[in-house]
Amino acid sequence: MAMARNVWSSLRLTVIFLIILIAGPTPSDSSFPKQYRTLVSLGHSLMKRVAGLRDSRGDHAGADRARAVAEMLEREWFGLFKMMLSTGWDYLKNYAWREMNWKELHDAVSEMKDLLMRLTELDGMESEAMRSAWVGRNYQSVLKATNSMLGKLLQVFRQSGALREVVETAKKEVVEGGLLRDCLEVGSNDLKGLLQVLYHLLSRLPSASAPASDHTAAEL
Repeated sequence: MAMARNVWSSLRLTVIFLIILIAGPTPSDSSFPKQYRTLVSLGHSLMKRVAGLRDSRGDHAGADRARAVAEMLEREWFGLFKMMLSTGWDYLKNYAWREMNWKELHDAVSEMKDLLMRLTELDGMESEAMRSAWVGRNYQSVLKATNSMLGKLLQVFRQSGALREVVETAKKEVVEGGLLRDCLEVGSNDLKGLLQVLYHLLSRLPSASAPASDHTAAEL
């Protein structure tokens, strides 16, 4: 009897995971697991460096928060599968067959693209002095754009679940913990890579890249 329950449990998880892969954010894209792994790897690298930076200036509470995220992301394959299952199931349950806020999603993707262009500009700075000057000139506008993007994503992922929790955590750290400035200070490569993968994943959602006016017209 116990063996039958274990077999049924394993079968159920397998079926759920297959449904997620079929009906999830990138249904026909076989590179989705690889992109997810890249996202986790970049996030882990970035948060470890942020933790080191915060420790170096005595912000041990902030370092512990960043380190906790890094340690969570370090849980290799089972942890990765669990996160994919959690976020995939959240998407399937709350958004796959419901009307999403396509206008906010389109605007968030557009703002993410603009942020990537800004980070590419920062990458082109030839010295630390030039990079510091760029951050000094542009930080407030980049912070405003980042908060706006995260706010729009909260409007998109409005149901309680893994996806909303990730966005809420990121927004809280950006607003209260200075996460964006720390990410820029340790170097923009990981942050840029993270945004590139997120941009690709979100833009592959149905209608994410279509102008909001198209959705309005389709609804009339």
